[in-house]
Amino acid sequence: MEDSPYGAAVTAEGFGHRGPRGWAFRSVDIAAEPGALVAVEGPSGSGRTSLLLTLTGRMRPTEGRCEVGGLQLPRRMAAVRRISALGPVPDVSELDPALTVAEHLRERVLLRRRFDGSPGALLRLRPRPHAMTHAMPRSLSWSRAERSAAARSRTDEALEAAGVDLATLPKGRHTRVRDLERLETLRLSVALALIGRPRLLAVDDTDLKLSDTDRTEAWKLLRSVADGGTTVLAVCSQAPEGTTVVRTTSARTTAGGTTEEGTADALAEAGRV
Repeated sequence: MEDSPYGAAVTAEGFGHRGPRGWAFRSVDIAAEPGALVAVEGPSGSGRTSLLLTLTGRMRPTEGRCEVGGLQLPRRMAAVRRISALGPVPDVSELDPALTVAEHLRERVLLRRRFDGSPGALLRLRPRPHAMTHAMPRSLSWSRAERSAAARSRTDEALEAAGVDLATLPKGRHTRVRDLERLETLRLSVALALIGRPRLLAVDDTDLKLSDTDRTEAWKLLRSVADGGTTVLAVCSQAPEGTTVVRTTSARTTAGGTTEEGTADALAEAGRV
């Protein structure tokens, strides 16, 4: 497919973000090729989430240089947001536990209709000029059918890529998020992100509250997404073998506060982007 995902290279030197009360992270170097699986490793409070959000254009860096898919940060933050997508990030892109799987999928498709402005993109097909005649209702009907078909195709493609089998869920499409296992929730979050066919996918807390078996499955999922062409950034406590590793260090105390405090401010800022 001409518009199939292709990864965004990520390069950074001396990269950092400082909030009102201290450094969230700093002195980070990255060199990741398109389609790489990048593990962001470090202890809790070391700025892993803030780094993830900054690399996807949700937070503004304050030192160093960085390019994502050839787009410079912070100058091209909006463009980086358009080619990237967030999986689960606490307080930023969490799933609503009261909504069903079907409701989350429908909501994401509607969001794509509003924000995807690329020609011929999902839910953006328009009737051809010669159709603007007395036959317009029929032409518009075809257009709606095409949009629906495109939405189903992209949704099915994303679900398959994330390994989500609706038939195996407790209540199928009508299963509420709160009734999903942790690994199933991760798969659904990844599927929702992939509906937009991003060049860069960011996932937080990849291995949090997972058994050893589920952790292996989670990394297998992200490796599959990367092998499909999408660059993946995944926050974790311990990176598996075969990944590009970026490490953040423990919190640094500054005159303005700690790394944890800087991260809290940054997350509040990111939630407004």
